[in-house]
Amino acid sequence: MLIAMNNSVTNTARLLGAGLRALLVLTLVTGVVYPLVVTGIAQGLFPGRANGSEVKADGRVVGSSLIGQQGYGSEYFQPRPANGLGANSLNTHYRLILSGATNLAGDSEKLVQSVDEAKAKIVKDNSVPGYTVRPSDVPADAVTSSGSGLDPDISPQYADLQVHRVAARNGLSVTRVEKLVDDHTTGRTLGFIGEPRVNVLELNIALKDLTADK
Repeated sequence: MLIAMNNSVTNTARLLGAGLRALLVLTLVTGVVYPLVVTGIAQGLFPGRANGSEVKADGRVVGSSLIGQQGYGSEYFQPRPANGLGANSLNTHYRLILSGATNLAGDSEKLVQSVDEAKAKIVKDNSVPGYTVRPSDVPADAVTSSGSGLDPDISPQYADLQVHRVAARNGLSVTRVEKLVDDHTTGRTLGFIGEPRVNVLELNIALKDLTADK
């Protein structure tokens, strides 16, 4: 019986030792080596994306090309609505914006009302002397928010609709602003994925530079 107990203790110690060695090796490989390799590859091949797709202006980071911003003045291009965004009400030490959608159904009276109000505002704000926006000119992305509320892009149609207002507010020619939009319009990925789009933050930075040089 003593021999059997000794064998049992020896086997248990061997198994524990093997398990501990496996834990240490796996921790080293998956917790240290793998993250360092992936990070190194990402920094080497895609440094911009790996660091959050930062957008810089005047030598400082002003945002990310992947996250939309709100609060632009009337002299700038406007992003999609962000009706689903919320504010953190628990931690008041930091001002946190919570991503989200309205989750309203297509036949929701509240959604229909908000779309009608947004469309009327866009028609009013973007109609300037010599250029009148019709309700039928307003694209869907101008009056509806994305699922996250953080969509950084708008359609070329929505950007074109804003050209005359932006030109008038900044004392620029319509032709120059139209070219600005064209220069910042990105086509479908690989030619067939997604839709053409315009990044609002990058467009407004270019607009600011343009007005500074006029």
